Amino acid sequence: FEELNDALFKKTLGPVRKVMEDAMLGTDEVDEIILVGGSTRIPRVRELVREFFGGKEPGAGINPDESVAVGAAIQGSILSGEGGEAVRAL
Repeated sequence: FEELNDALFKKTLGPVRKVMEDAMLGTDEVDEIILVGGSTRIPRVRELVREFFGGKEPGAGINPDESVAVGAAIQGSILSGEGGEAVRAL
């Protein structure tokens, strides 16, 4: 499975590189790595991210599916103008 999909797994690093460039940060400036979404359960994806960040282990204390749902709810609240300052501060 991992061998067949390795090229696809490596493509997941494209958005990570873009975020790092946009933020003008080096990988050594990242304190914590949080992976979200179902593909974060794939060991090879976790390994590639760990390698990208110089051996720093991605956090495992957050439910990857729940965090996507919470993030979507917060973004929806912001875009709709509901939730007030408490939501915007998140």
